[in-house]
Amino acid sequence: MEPRKKAERILDILEGEMPEASTELRFSTPLELLVATILSAQCTDERVNRVTASLFRRYSSAADYAAEEPERLAEAISSINFYRNKAASIRRCCEKLVREHGGRVPDSLEELIRLPGVGRKTANIVLGNAFGRDALAVDTHVKRVARRLGLTKSERPDDIERDLCALIPKRRWTKATHLLILHGRRTCKARSPQCARCAVSSLCDYHRTGRRQET
Repeated sequence: MEPRKKAERILDILEGEMPEASTELRFSTPLELLVATILSAQCTDERVNRVTASLFRRYSSAADYAAEEPERLAEAISSINFYRNKAASIRRCCEKLVREHGGRVPDSLEELIRLPGVGRKTANIVLGNAFGRDALAVDTHVKRVARRLGLTKSERPDDIERDLCALIPKRRWTKATHLLILHGRRTCKARSPQCARCAVSSLCDYHRTGRRQET
């Protein structure tokens, strides 16, 4: 099957299986999603949501985070892994938001990735979900699923993003991110992929080749 048709067929099937697919991080503003996404690195969305339920009541603006004492902010997120590093990243990020953007989260990839602690994955999650832009984010789940399905051969997130964007229509980039992430969490797991109940196994290189292309 031609690669673009294969990618679209996979998305059609996954969307039929998971029509509700969307970000599982809870937020109400671009700043809240930016902070939640920074916290979510190597951490479950469930744990992040438990922490941000109180965090977002305590800090409502970039200026609030920027003005906080480092130890107090670290304490507020101490149940998150790498909490001291993440607290420092959030403070530096918010300091720059206050200094250069009037406290507002910018809505362009170029400006977002210039913020401390913000890479392309975080920027694209914010663009796609807080601003409604067409944006494809590559996290560990997207990387694993895309490689197993044969949609990319690269191991570098930036290259995987480029490969997927070349195969997937722009209007589907944000939804594709959610579908691939949820498929990775629920079915195409890192250590124990559930191939027997996978809706796209017939289109999967990993399944077809006897699982010899493990990532």
